[in-house]
Amino acid sequence: MASIGSASQFKSRFSEPRIRASRQYPSIVPSFIGNPKVGPFFLPRRLSLQIRSPNGDSKMPMKAVVSATTAEKPKKRYPGESKGLVEEMRFVAMKLHTKEQAKEGEKEVKEPEEQRVTKWEPTIDGYLRFLVDSKLVYDTLEKIIEDAAYPYYAEFRNTGLERSASLAKDLQWFREQGHTIPEPSSPGLTYAEYLKEISQKDPQAFICHFYNIYFAHTAGGRMIGRKVAEKILNNKELEFYKWDGDLSQLLQNVRDKLNKVAEGWTREEKNHCLEETEKSFKFSGEILRLILS
Repeated sequence: MASIGSASQFKSRFSEPRIRASRQYPSIVPSFIGNPKVGPFFLPRRLSLQIRSPNGDSKMPMKAVVSATTAEKPKKRYPGESKGLVEEMRFVAMKLHTKEQAKEGEKEVKEPEEQRVTKWEPTIDGYLRFLVDSKLVYDTLEKIIEDAAYPYYAEFRNTGLERSASLAKDLQWFREQGHTIPEPSSPGLTYAEYLKEISQKDPQAFICHFYNIYFAHTAGGRMIGRKVAEKILNNKELEFYKWDGDLSQLLQNVRDKLNKVAEGWTREEKNHCLEETEKSFKFSGEILRLILS
């Protein structure tokens, strides 16, 4: 999920590449125009043609000048494009970090909640709110994938990255320790509703959120989990931060599926997916900040 100020390294962030102005297509010149000395391997930069009149008058004032540039410049590729959509999303996420959070970061700190957290003091109540809202989001994601409003959503069933069942176990553990489990709060409810909405009518946007939520948790999410455990859980590792099998392989499997799905998208659809990254971080960051509430 996104981040609390300096903890936003929790998510990979990128800034979306901008489409450059369209190029002007060069003129096309045939390699041979009525002159055996102008063959396919010799072409002057500019070629002047003097056209004779029917009576043979070579002074007829008619001249054609044709550009000899024959090839269009290679199309500019988007950062990460050669490796697939996942690399493009990773690049966009990195650019959305500040320089303090990542060397590739370009984001300027403007809002108070983006400021660096100088005192990391999580609370049990705040952490429980974070876990409850996180579970609602994962419940929603897994239900969307199971129902598969678009056929390719089904490709992401049973990836091994699912977190809903693990969070249910963790919340049960907190109950057994005598803690009261709160109801979902506004950040989680709002995000869950948004995911439901875009999953039905905007699959490219949904895939962006799917990627960022699951992949961020395996990186910065685990780091934050360790910090919370050190502070308030006597170093207990929750099920939320455990996966069955090799995590790196699970992630690679999902990368491959995401890239395969995106192969059928237009460049405009891919760009639309990338544009959703900032919204993903905004929603996730609001849930993450519950830890310090």
